Amino acid sequence: MRTDTGQVFRLEDYRPSDYLIPKTSLTFRLHPDATVVTADLTIARRPGADRHSPLILDGDDLVLKAISIDGALLPASAYQATPDQLIVASPPDAPTFRLRLETEVSPSANSALMGLFRTNGAYCTQCEAEGFRRITYFLDRPDILSVYTVRIEAPKREAPLLLSNGNRQETGELADGWHFAVWHDPFPKPSYLFALVAGDLGAMHDMFTTASGRRVELGIYVEHGKEPFAAYAMDALKRSMRWDEEVYGCEYDLDVFNIVAVSDFNMGAMENKGLNIFNDKYVLADEETATDADFANIEAIIAHEYFHNWTGNRITCRDWFQLCLKEGLTVFRDHEFSADQRSRPVKRIAEVRTLRAHQFPEDQGPLAHPVRPRRYREINNFYTATVYEKGSEVVRMIRTILGPEGFRQGMDLYFQRHDGQAATIEDFLKAFEDASGRDLQQFALWYHQAGTPNLSISTAHDAAKREFVVEIEQSVPPTPSEARKRMMHIPLAFGLVGRDGKDFEHGPVEGADVENGVIHVRKRRHVVRFAGIAERPALSLNRGFSAPITLTVEQKPEDLFFLARHDSDAFSRWQAYNSLLTDALVAARKQAAFAAKLADLAGVIAGDASLEHAFRALALALPGEADIAREMARDIDPDAIFERREALARMIAQSNEAAFREHYAALAFQGRFRPDAASAGRRALRNTLLDYLAPLPGGAELASRHFVDATNMTDRAAALTVLVHRHGETNEAKAALAAFEERHGANPLTMDKWLMIQATAPGAATLDKVKTLTRHPGFTMSNPNRVRALIGTFATANQTAFNRPDGAGYDFFAGVVLEIEPRNPQLAARLATALRSWRSLEPVRRAKAREALQRIAGSDDLSADLRDIVERTLA
Repeated sequence: MRTDTGQVFRLEDYRPSDYLIPKTSLTFRLHPDATVVTADLTIARRPGADRHSPLILDGDDLVLKAISIDGALLPASAYQATPDQLIVASPPDAPTFRLRLETEVSPSANSALMGLFRTNGAYCTQCEAEGFRRITYFLDRPDILSVYTVRIEAPKREAPLLLSNGNRQETGELADGWHFAVWHDPFPKPSYLFALVAGDLGAMHDMFTTASGRRVELGIYVEHGKEPFAAYAMDALKRSMRWDEEVYGCEYDLDVFNIVAVSDFNMGAMENKGLNIFNDKYVLADEETATDADFANIEAIIAHEYFHNWTGNRITCRDWFQLCLKEGLTVFRDHEFSADQRSRPVKRIAEVRTLRAHQFPEDQGPLAHPVRPRRYREINNFYTATVYEKGSEVVRMIRTILGPEGFRQGMDLYFQRHDGQAATIEDFLKAFEDASGRDLQQFALWYHQAGTPNLSISTAHDAAKREFVVEIEQSVPPTPSEARKRMMHIPLAFGLVGRDGKDFEHGPVEGADVENGVIHVRKRRHVVRFAGIAERPALSLNRGFSAPITLTVEQKPEDLFFLARHDSDAFSRWQAYNSLLTDALVAARKQAAFAAKLADLAGVIAGDASLEHAFRALALALPGEADIAREMARDIDPDAIFERREALARMIAQSNEAAFREHYAALAFQGRFRPDAASAGRRALRNTLLDYLAPLPGGAELASRHFVDATNMTDRAAALTVLVHRHGETNEAKAALAAFEERHGANPLTMDKWLMIQATAPGAATLDKVKTLTRHPGFTMSNPNRVRALIGTFATANQTAFNRPDGAGYDFFAGVVLEIEPRNPQLAARLATALRSWRSLEPVRRAKAREALQRIAGSDDLSADLRDIVERTLA
C-alpha cells in the first residue's frame, strides 16, 4: 500500500518526458504468488532532450530481479531500484537502446485490484490510471505511446485461455503442461490501456462485418455456465459497432474484439484496446436475474467502452488533467447511442436526474473541481461525476452551439488531426473552431472553471407594444480555491408557449444573440426583447437541459401547471411538474388548492395515453430525499424531509386511488419478457403506481401478490422494495425476503439487489440490519460489488438511517472505510465521498459527521487515495 507522500501534481508543471518507449515486449510467466514479468523496452531519447538526463521509471511495490541494457547486465552501481522507482543515472548516449527488466509480482496478494491480480482463479489486469507500474517499471504516463507485443505463459490446465491486446499471432505448447500465446497490438497506446487475462473461462462468440467489409471476431468470456447471460451484451456490442460507423464514421480496426467479465473489479469496465475488461454486473443479464435498469446499463456501458476505441484509445490524453477529453466525450457518445436505441426524451430526463443527484452536489461542496482539474494529489479520485457527466454536458453544449452538422465536421477534423496522438482539451476545441469558424474561447471556461452557474430570470409583457421582455442575470458561485468567477457562455434553449400550447413565432429580437431557439448568454446581465407577442406567453426555459445550470425564475405556479400539461418539449414538460413537486416539498406548502392541483395533474399524467409509459413513470416519481435536501442547501433534517415526502405521496395516492388501481390493473402483462424500451416503460409505470398504492389499505397484500406473480426480476425487485420499505415488519415482507434469498442465494449479483433493498429501508433501525448483513455468508468486504451494494448504498441512498441524529450511522461507516482501506484504498476513498455534503446538515448531525471524518483523517498511514478525499472534505 502506498501511503500519502503529500505530492501535488499541477497542470502548469507538465513537461514532456526526456525519453520515449516506442516498442514494448512483455513476457509473463504466470504464477499465483510469484509471477515473473520480463519487459524488453526500446528506449528512445526525445529529440531535443537533455543528453545527460537520467532515465527514471515509475514502479509501485515491485521487486526487481534483473536489469540489462543492450544485452549487458548492469552493475548495482549503475542504477537505483526501490519498490516505487528505478533510476538509471547514465543511460547510453545513443538515439535508442534496449532496456531489459525482470520483475516479480504476487497476483494473489494484490487486494487493491490494480495491476495484475487474481479473481476467482483467473489472472486479470487493471492499469488505469497508474496500475501498469505495479507490473513492471515504466514511464507510466498517458503521453508515452508504445507498440506492444505480449507473450503469456501459464499451465494449460489452470489457464487454457490467454488473452491480451491486439491480434493473436502465435500459440504453442511448452514443457511440463504449460502453453503460451503471443499477442501483438499494432496501434501505439499508453500503458494504462494494457490488458491481460488468463484463466479457465467460458465464451460466447460472434462475428461482425464492418462497413468496409472486414470481418471481426467477437468474444465475450465469462465464468463457465454463464455464457447464455452474455447474449444481451453481445447484441449491444454489435449495435454499438454499427452505430459508431453510421453516426461518426468510426470503423473498428483490429481482427478481434474481446470482452472479459470478472467479479472482482474496482470500476464498471475498462476500455483496453481490443480487450475490454468488465465488472460482470455490466455483462450478465436475463429476465430472471436482471432488472430493466440493468439491461439499460449493460447496453450503455458496452457502448461506452467500445466507443473509447476512437475517443480514448486511437486518440488518448496527453496527461491525466485531460481525462475529460476521453471520458466526457465518450459519455456524450454513449448517451446519444442509448437515446437512439430507446427514447430520447426519457433518456435525457434520466441523464439530468443523474447529473443533479451526483454532479451538482460535487460542484456545491468541498470536492468541487473543474471539468479539467488544475491540480490533484491522487488521480484515482478524479474519476468523478464532474469529469464524466458534466464533461458530457459540455460536449453537448458544443453541439447545441454549432448545430449537428457543424459538430460532426468538428469531430471529423479532430479524428483526422489527432489520430494516434495524445491530445489536450485545447486540441479538441481548436478542431471545432477551425471547422466552424466560431470563437469558443469564452465557452472554454466550462472546462476550466468549477461551479454550477445560475441564471436569475424575470419577465414582463407589454400588450400595447406586443413585446415580451426577458431579463437574465448570470452568476457563478464561489468554489474551493476559486472565489472570483468569470462569466460563462451559456446556450439557453427556450420557447414562448401560447394558450393553445404552441410556441409563438416571435418577431425581431433585441438585446442578445438568439438563434434557432437558443439565447446565447455571455454577459452578467441581458435584457432580451421579443417583438410581435400579442399575449403573455408561458416561458419554457433550458429546453432539453441545454446547459448544466440552475434557474431562479420569477414564475407563477399557474405557468408551471400549464407547461406541465402543454409544453411541446418533453424534458421541459417533465421539469415543470418536477419543479412543482419540489416546491411543494421544499416550501412545505399547505394550501389545499395547490395540493389538489398537484394531485389532479398526477392523475392526468398517469392516464395520458399520448405519453410514453416510461415518461409517465419518471414524471410521477417524486423528487428523492437527496434532491430535496440539495434544494434546501443548509440545516437539513433528513427525518423531516422523509416525512414531507411520504405525506405528499400519500395525498397524491389517496386523491387518485381509483384511477391508479385501474391503470395498475390495465398494465398487467402476461406475454414473453422483452428488455426493449417500450416493455420496460410499461413495467416502470406499473411499478410506480404500485409504490403509490402500497401505503393505502390493502397495500401490503397488493405488493405481496405482485411479488408472487412476478415473472421477471424488474417486477420482483420492485415488489420486494415496496414491501421492505413500507411494510418491513409485516409477515408479507419477511416472507418475500426469505423467498428471494432462497431463489437467488447462489447468484451474487442478484443478491446484491437483496442487500441494496434492505440497506435503503428508511428508519433508524436499518443501521442494525446493515450491521447484521455484514455477517451474512453472501457478503464479503473483499469484493467491491458487495461493499457498494450494502455499505455504499446505505451511505448514499438512505438519508434517514445513515444520518441518524446520534451519529451512529457515521461512526459505523467510518469504521468500515478504515477496515477496507488497507486492502483496497481506491474503494475506501470512493466510499468516503458519501460525506461530502456534511456541512449542509443541521448542527447536531453536522458535528457528528465531522467527528467521523476526523476519525478517518486521524488514522495512521492512510493511503494517498483516502487522505486526499478526507482532507479536501474537511477543508
